[in-house]
Amino acid sequence: MITHPQNPSARVLLFSLKGSIIPVIWRKVLFTVLLSSLVVATHGTLYHYKVILTATPFTLWGLTLAIFLGFRNSAAYQRFWEARTLWGELMISARNLARQTQQYFPALNREARLFLLRPLLAYPYALRNFLRGVIYENIKRSEDEEIKPHMQSPALLISILGRRIAERARESNLDPILLSQMDNQLNHLSEVLGGCERIKSTPIPYPYILMLHRIVHVYCFLLPFCLVDSIGWFTPVAVCILAYTFFGLDALGDQIADPFDTQPNDLPLDAMSRNIEIAVLEVIGEPVPSVLQPDDGVLL
Repeated sequence: MITHPQNPSARVLLFSLKGSIIPVIWRKVLFTVLLSSLVVATHGTLYHYKVILTATPFTLWGLTLAIFLGFRNSAAYQRFWEARTLWGELMISARNLARQTQQYFPALNREARLFLLRPLLAYPYALRNFLRGVIYENIKRSEDEEIKPHMQSPALLISILGRRIAERARESNLDPILLSQMDNQLNHLSEVLGGCERIKSTPIPYPYILMLHRIVHVYCFLLPFCLVDSIGWFTPVAVCILAYTFFGLDALGDQIADPFDTQPNDLPLDAMSRNIEIAVLEVIGEPVPSVLQPDDGVLL
């Protein structure tokens, strides 16, 4: 996720490349500008044929394209926000489970409590690994030999956590009503997993994305032929601004449509996993690791 300073200056907003979509689209924009310059130099002539395009079709195409891009980016942002909401619910459920173990099992010593909660501490990291399809280095919370093989299987960690809680409840003669409350939090963890799986396995339909890509490219490549006779050598400038807008919106929609990826505008799952771990350890009074900081303006 891109981090940005509070109250940035106009210079930063206008010229900063950090956090901008320009590194992704600059080749396309540059090609469009060069094509516009070539069109101006040849006065819109292609193989001795003067290409005449009026503003009317481009007005209609531009309006339609803006509507489609807005709809696609709104759908992509809904996926992004739903994913962020699910991880927020994960934080709440993790805190609740940690608090309940403190209140319902007060006789547990430090080692027994850590053993009970290790699957919970490992769960956000396992969910991150599962969603990104990558097995990261083992973390301290996975040193438990029962947990270590499942650092990409969050569903199995929920099962291990539920079994340990049930065993401790039987040993402590915990009231079934209180155990049911803890089981509700386990269900919430499972619901978070299911919601993330739904987002990950159901992308925006590819034909819709393909159609948008094609329309954006055709529009930007034909636009110089429409402007050359009216604004002359200002055409590359105007085309550059429009190409930056349309290519940028297109690329930004692609990035946030998969919020669990590692691109700069995706969710910072590493930092969010660490924050959940810190929250659980704080509740049970254990030392906490440091909060992850942005690397060159990007929080992973």
